[in-house]
Amino acid sequence: MKRFAFKMKLKPGFKEEYEKRHNAIWPELKKLLADAGVRDYSIFFDEETHTLFAVQKVVGDQGSQDLGKTEIVQKWWAYMADIMDTNPDNSPVTIPLEEVFYME
Repeated sequence: MKRFAFKMKLKPGFKEEYEKRHNAIWPELKKLLADAGVRDYSIFFDEETHTLFAVQKVVGDQGSQDLGKTEIVQKWWAYMADIMDTNPDNSPVTIPLEEVFYME
């Protein structure tokens, strides 16, 4: 299983709304992620910088960020665009992170 990590930016004052929306993640989106091989997905929040730090374990070569052509992901992006930094297509601005240490 591969691990992917990336960061995103949340607009100030939207932590609770972000958590609320993710706690009610759409079942069809959750299924798509699972079907794509995403097995272990966590998102952490840095209050000081409003940075979201995501880590996921994936079976295969694709992570959640590779599903952007699907209708449900595009709908989710539009749903989240008002509270995050986004690209013109509503996808979240994501910055891949390089793993420099791992201990199992």
